[in-house]
Amino acid sequence: MTSRYKTKTSLTKPLTGWRVLVPRGGPWGDHVAADLRSKGAQPIVAPMINFAPTDDAPALEEALARLAAGDFDWMTVTSATTVDVLSSHRAVVASTTRVAAVGETTAAALVAAGYHVDLVPSEDNSARGLLAEWEAATAGQVPLRILTLRSEIAKPLLTEGLRRIGHEVESVVAYRTVGVPVDPRVVADVAAGNVQAVLVTSGSVAQQVQDQLGPIPLSTLVACIGPRTAKDSAAIGLRVDVVADAPSADALIEALVHVAQTS
Repeated sequence: MTSRYKTKTSLTKPLTGWRVLVPRGGPWGDHVAADLRSKGAQPIVAPMINFAPTDDAPALEEALARLAAGDFDWMTVTSATTVDVLSSHRAVVASTTRVAAVGETTAAALVAAGYHVDLVPSEDNSARGLLAEWEAATAGQVPLRILTLRSEIAKPLLTEGLRRIGHEVESVVAYRTVGVPVDPRVVADVAAGNVQAVLVTSGSVAQQVQDQLGPIPLSTLVACIGPRTAKDSAAIGLRVDVVADAPSADALIEALVHVAQTS
């Protein structure tokens, strides 16, 4: 009877006994923590990054005023945090302006905030994937006026790519990403090997994990949300053990479940 119970538990709660560090708070962190609990894990929500207002507020306010006036043919949104900025400024997107989202998560955030979405990459949810689909979708069109909203530390891949194919691009910093010190007890738990997995959700998070928690014990799984984050992590010397098949929270958790069920 005990054996059958354990087998059933391993199937329904495959992460039982796992302590998993969730490096972001807010709605995203709450959602991931709930999903981890449903699979038997004990989440440790320890936000390692936060978002601060841009240092150039006048430039952002001017761009948003032009956005409302219909001065742009397209706007690109590459993170849910950018959607938060739009909402906090009560930004209006003119009906003539089309909106491109970098992936399904960002698109969902836009829709939830009351904005429309016209283009989402079908496979590669990244700036590179968005650029590739953009080229196909706008081939042969006259130069378009595009507003790209970004983080202060974001790589200019999308902006430079759009300019390369002939579009007029205004790139504006919507917010800054800043590190958040982790509770010393969490640092000590990771160092002691008492955390079974650390989730890494962006290059910014990877940098904080490396700076505040590194070196990560070999017994602790470092799980990245997608290939781009894995590449950024490796570039700064952070060991990567698991990479999610898709850049989503669900895929990241499923990657942990796969390890738990096959180890």
